[in-house]
Amino acid sequence: MNKQILRKYFIMGSQDCTRDPVEILEIAAKSGITAFQYREKGYGSLKGKEKLELGKKLRAVCKRYHIPFFINDDIELANALDVDGIHVGQDDQPVEKVREEFPHLLIGLSVSNWNELNNSPIHLVDYIGAGPIYPTSTKTDAKAAVGVAWIKAIRHQYPDLPIVGIGGIQIDTAAYVMEAGADGVAVISAITQAANIPSSVEKL
Repeated sequence: MNKQILRKYFIMGSQDCTRDPVEILEIAAKSGITAFQYREKGYGSLKGKEKLELGKKLRAVCKRYHIPFFINDDIELANALDVDGIHVGQDDQPVEKVREEFPHLLIGLSVSNWNELNNSPIHLVDYIGAGPIYPTSTKTDAKAAVGVAWIKAIRHQYPDLPIVGIGGIQIDTAAYVMEAGADGVAVISAITQAANIPSSVEKL
């Protein structure tokens, strides 16, 4: 896996937006994001056909700009949207099952503590999402913030494992995450709520 795709990893679903998510992704793609994850989850999120239709539009944007397209945990949409990768959390589909079903896709896994890290099949994933680094409001079920020390700890144990920091990361804190040893930062509101998306992506 090319670690560079994790550098500016944008996550978004319609529930994160106050304007057209397709428009937001288009601007972010032009501005230099390196990967996109479609995460339609939580209060106000789309379901069924509407979720699929938005996914198709977002997938088309990523194809135009040659940006890797990940889906969050939705195995059914993986084939329908011809995704490049799947990201799962600790309470989602087991990594073993995802890897068996999608041997050629990139797979990411969220880890937030030593118990999760030590009990996860790290050898089966292509990268991990470490966090939440900072408190976040975009996930109602988010775990307690773990800080950049968690990035340093994982990097010490897995020197070559691709790591993207996730959770509450903003323009003014992204550098700390990178300095701690992450290969990139994953953001939601830093882009979806930005007054100037091109400027925000550049500063990340």
